Amino acid sequence: MVMKKRWLVLGVVAVAAIGAAGYFLKPVEGPARDLTLVGDATRGDYVMRLAGCVACHTNAVAGGAELAGGVGLETAFGTFVPPNITSDRNAGIGAWTVQQFSDAISNGVGPQGHLYPAFPYENYTLMSDQDVVDLYAALMATPPIAAPAAESDIPFPFNVRLLMAGWKNLFFTPQRFEPEAGKDAVYNRGKYLAMGPAHCVACHTPRNALGALEWDQAFAGSPGGTGGRAPALTREALVAEGYDITSLAQTLKDGFTPGFDVLGGPMGEVIKDSTSFWTEEDRTAIASYLLLAGQED
Repeated sequence: MVMKKRWLVLGVVAVAAIGAAGYFLKPVEGPARDLTLVGDATRGDYVMRLAGCVACHTNAVAGGAELAGGVGLETAFGTFVPPNITSDRNAGIGAWTVQQFSDAISNGVGPQGHLYPAFPYENYTLMSDQDVVDLYAALMATPPIAAPAAESDIPFPFNVRLLMAGWKNLFFTPQRFEPEAGKDAVYNRGKYLAMGPAHCVACHTPRNALGALEWDQAFAGSPGGTGGRAPALTREALVAEGYDITSLAQTLKDGFTPGFDVLGGPMGEVIKDSTSFWTEEDRTAIASYLLLAGQED
């Protein structure tokens, strides 16, 4: 326990120093988006399921309204409560412009300032311009829920959003998805989903002491912390569990594993609120990517 506290203190000092340096560093911004595209709310409803918005921003356990605020995510830096993202102009994001929404998705900056990586903008930044404007249209079309989400519990100094300016300069590179050369459309669609809107890599990858993803260990599993406890999704790990592309796609639909188990907990919620709504093509695409990534052609 003493050692854990010592590392936390060192982390506080490091983050504070990074944040102070961040004040003098340039803003971290990605390529400009085309926000003149016409948003399709119906298609955006599907993007909402791809991105896990419903599972994260709904407190189903407490009987909360859809998208009106989720269950707190406990981390070493505090408890982050997913906010109300309905169209209510006060409690939700109904007053946000499409540019503000895009800045949050793409660059991790909201009207309130720098956003914490508990919101997976590291992944959402990869989303296509059309997916972003469609998602915005869908959220603006949701029923407004006037009740604000519970407050996050973030202790000092982590509640100082300026710290995130330094964190981003160290760990965040806003960019758009680029298809992998030499791979087919199915593989690249799966990679887009896993690395982008579905943000599988965010939960199934370990993080360093400052909460940044260890990209060289992508999909190696997370022992806990900011991303929560999650098993490995490497090809080797999946094959060892008896998965092939067909069975993994099926598990994402109904939650049943090749070992005749049923996935529960956070992954059960993801399946119930997200992947079970996906098209068969998208479930097959992400299964193909996860089971073929790293193989030689």
